This record gives sequence, C-alpha cells and structure tokens, in this order.
Amino acid sequence: MTVTVEVLTEITDEVTAAFARLLPQLSSSAPTLDGEALRRMVSHEANTILIARAPDAIVGTLTLVMFPIPTGLRARIEDVVVDDSTRGQGIGAALTNEALRLAQTAGARTVDLTSRPDRTSANHLYQRLGFQPRNSQVYRFTPDH
Repeated sequence: MTVTVEVLTEITDEVTAAFARLLPQLSSSAPTLDGEALRRMVSHEANTILIARAPDAIVGTLTLVMFPIPTGLRARIEDVVVDDSTRGQGIGAALTNEALRLAQTAGARTVDLTSRPDRTSANHLYQRLGFQPRNSQVYRFTPDH
C-alpha cells in the first residue's frame, strides 16, 4: 500500500471523519473531536499532527509534541493510531520515522513515547526503530472533574 505522511494543517470534513474513525481504535474513553477541537489541537504551537494518507483514506495519525525546558528541547510522540484494516503494512513506522526526522531537525535532544505493555506489535516496532526502554516510573495525576 502506498502511503504518504504529511503534516496536518487544514481541518476538513475528511480529517474530522478520519479522527472520528481512528480515535476509538486508540482509546475507548477519548471524546469525539469536532472540527473546532481539531483546529485548536493543530494550531497549538507545541503540536505537530502527522497523518498517513493512503490513496482513498487517511489511515493513521501521530502527534509530535515539542517543548523547551531548562535541559533543552524535548519531544514526545503521543496518540499513535493506525487503522485496524491497514496495520502491519509499515504505516506506524512511516509516521514514527517522520516524527523522528522532524524532532531531529528542530534540535530535540530526546524523543520519548509510552506504549501499553499489551500493545505487543507497537512495542516491537518502537524497539526496532531504536527506542530503548527507560528505567523510570510513569506517574499520572487525574484531577477530580
């Protein structure tokens, strides 16, 4: 399958429909994003949203977040999702490699990501692309809403 990876700059009906289809494949608790929410996300200066486009549909997305901190420019890869029907065809690798290229070009000192242990294929992919597990604890605080 021929896929191109591009930086998302414009929110169209196609993009909104693609996120509505892809996001539930990543998280059962994530809310549906309307056009305005997608515009806010895309326009945020820390975010670079990548999409993988097949000839007939958007089949994946990845969010690259870059931010300066006292120890240098850091980058994180977040919310990687490839459509169930197209997994195993190199789309996740294409998205990740483009994110790594953009982060390196921007001068990021490191690129981090997390992946649940049950996402075996994704974890193998990240290790194959050169990511190394860190000896670190990941903590999360969820404020009461």
